[in-house]
Amino acid sequence: MADNLRIGIAGLGTVGGELVAMLQARADQLSAQTGRRLEIVGVSARDRSKARPFAPGTWAWFDTPEALAVAPGLDVFVELIGGEDGPALRSVTAALTHGRHVVTANKALLANSGLQLASLAEANHVALAFEAAVAGGVPVIKTLREGLVGSQINRISGILNGTCNYILSKMETEGLSFTQCLAEAQRLGYAEADPTFDIGGFDTAHKLAILTSLAFGTAVDRDAIHIEGIQSITLDDIRAAAALGFRVKLLGVAERNEHGIEQRVHPTMIAHSAALAQVMGVTNAVSIDANAHQRLTLIGPGAGGKATAAAVIADLTDIARGNVPHPFAVPAAELTPGERVPMQAHRGGYYIRMFVQDRPGAFAAIATRMAERGISLESIMQRPGVEHFSGASNVPVVLITHATTEKLVRDALAAILADGYVSEAPQIFRIERD
Repeated sequence: MADNLRIGIAGLGTVGGELVAMLQARADQLSAQTGRRLEIVGVSARDRSKARPFAPGTWAWFDTPEALAVAPGLDVFVELIGGEDGPALRSVTAALTHGRHVVTANKALLANSGLQLASLAEANHVALAFEAAVAGGVPVIKTLREGLVGSQINRISGILNGTCNYILSKMETEGLSFTQCLAEAQRLGYAEADPTFDIGGFDTAHKLAILTSLAFGTAVDRDAIHIEGIQSITLDDIRAAAALGFRVKLLGVAERNEHGIEQRVHPTMIAHSAALAQVMGVTNAVSIDANAHQRLTLIGPGAGGKATAAAVIADLTDIARGNVPHPFAVPAAELTPGERVPMQAHRGGYYIRMFVQDRPGAFAAIATRMAERGISLESIMQRPGVEHFSGASNVPVVLITHATTEKLVRDALAAILADGYVSEAPQIFRIERD
């Protein structure tokens, strides 16, 4: 048997604690599978005095992750601290510079500094592994980097944030408002006290930036992503979607089109028959359209200590076996700058909800503004009994368009607002029909 794989773990929270327990419980099995014993030799966390399920002094303690990252004899540095800079960036950089493999669950770090860290890992002939950074226990990184290497990927879309999916699922199944569902998510620990990073779409965008690089061979570029959150979704939107045969999901989408690679995060109406529409609660899912496989959908737990720790162990076993691929599938120097596609160029169907003044000529003016831009309407519905109502003189109306562009829709709505028939900015969802 080869020498032990000596591991240092920075961060002993929910994931770190589960990782320690799993490495101990499965030590013999992992050794048999990899031909090396996965041995913890050092740990680091913010609070040394906190009670933990292992005896103090079991392993060497390091007061800073940076010190652990460069400890003599260390083979792999596991970063479970979080954050796009600060100790996480400093310790990972130090580990790679000193020839240590790195395993991380930190999507923000990779979305912000993935290219430079990948270049550093390759220069020092070590791994930068991050299966746990996207979709938790769903093995989407390995699937993109290795399983689909023979296919051209044309589109990737996913439910990448369990907090948002839980809120939207609960709004639909229990008829509760967004505010009520967010409070419940916070009570259960699915959402932070400040939930902006999740409900604003930023967490999904970080993960999408990583997936886009793997899928299309482009440099990680989170600034190329159009981002919208779920804060403005009402119960009436959920009900209108159901009546039309759709569900509302927060999707991250990257797809190849004639303009380049379009990247977007926003609430989306998905046909009820689609695989992603069936994904409820805190579960994550990723659908990949590849020419040799048509559509492949991976579904599983997107977070949680056990699922995330299991993904970390998957990376550790790869390293133990000597499997050290390029972090983003191809050499970092060969990742191409992706051509940014403005959201205005997006083409598809649209759901538009607006409050229209109940006076002569209003509906005709709206239809005229749409027709002037060549926007074909599939349906127009009046939606009584809405959760938010602007007043007795305003009529809630839902428009469903045939395929058109974001620019034309935005131009038409600007003209409708200027006409004075609509009392406030309309609600807009893109529609995914396949």
